[in-house]
Amino acid sequence: MTVTTPQPRIAIPAPAPTARPRAKSATEEADWLALTEAVREAGQYPTRAEAEHVTRIVLSALGGHVTGEERVALAQALPREAGRVIASQIPATRPLTAREFVDSVATRIEGSTPATARWDVSSVLSALADHIGDPLTTRVLAQLPTGYALLFGRAELAATA
Repeated sequence: MTVTTPQPRIAIPAPAPTARPRAKSATEEADWLALTEAVREAGQYPTRAEAEHVTRIVLSALGGHVTGEERVALAQALPREAGRVIASQIPATRPLTAREFVDSVATRIEGSTPATARWDVSSVLSALADHIGDPLTTRVLAQLPTGYALLFGRAELAATA
């Protein structure tokens, strides 16, 4: 017969609770859905998933070109998810012309051409302009090189001398 010696009990501390990502509120989710649905309608995309994909790409491209107070205001005016996409971008080292911007988006979308990228960019930015309103759209456009207004669904007026 084997006799075992009782072992002292060792208290193993419970693991520290880990921070859980905050769940999206119904309002946040509805705002994001409304924005991507507006993009889906503007771009005539067959699915919301496709519209959401294009929205994320265009917003990430835009996020590097809007800086300072306008970037903060833009991120705050958008649904939280879209604001995060804008705010998480590293500022661009040089401003892109509207054409260069469209071309840069074309490189991020598989199978895209400059013509389809222009459609995608215009679909997202016109829906964005509708969502954030004229005053903020004007402030954002003032930060960007000339040529972006049409991408936001606005006429670009030149001052006459």
